[in-house]
Amino acid sequence: MSTSATTRSAQDLLGVWHLVRWEITYDDGRATTYPFGPDATGLIQYTHDGGMAACIARANRPRLSSDSVRSAPEAERLAAFESFFQYAGLYEVREHQGRAQVVHHVSHALNPNFVGSDQVRNMDFAADGGLTLSASDQVPGSQTLRHHRLIWRR
Repeated sequence: MSTSATTRSAQDLLGVWHLVRWEITYDDGRATTYPFGPDATGLIQYTHDGGMAACIARANRPRLSSDSVRSAPEAERLAAFESFFQYAGLYEVREHQGRAQVVHHVSHALNPNFVGSDQVRNMDFAADGGLTLSASDQVPGSQTLRHHRLIWRR
């Protein structure tokens, strides 16, 4: 965090953001996808002391048939898991190859495979105050790249 542009970006990141859209585009030309639908909901929060938490959910998730998740039928528990994404930990802002990035150091996650990982996101602030976090990865089992773009508003 040595440049003023990076420091300004870190300061601008602070607070709670609401998901507008999570979209994925593909290098092979297939149609854009929306992992939790085009009307997904979510929050991401960045604190002044370096903490972060993010959650994204499919809109209008059905309630469980039981008051306790532990006694709900397995199919309902699986559907609840598959329609919700969450992780939390510490974060840092950096500049990498001229791009502002935020690195999420994951310590807690619904998906245990995320724990201990660093989730690197390119960070862009729009003139209207919006925030776009983006990253690319390879579609599992293929050579195709996919590009995640998450758009957030206060």
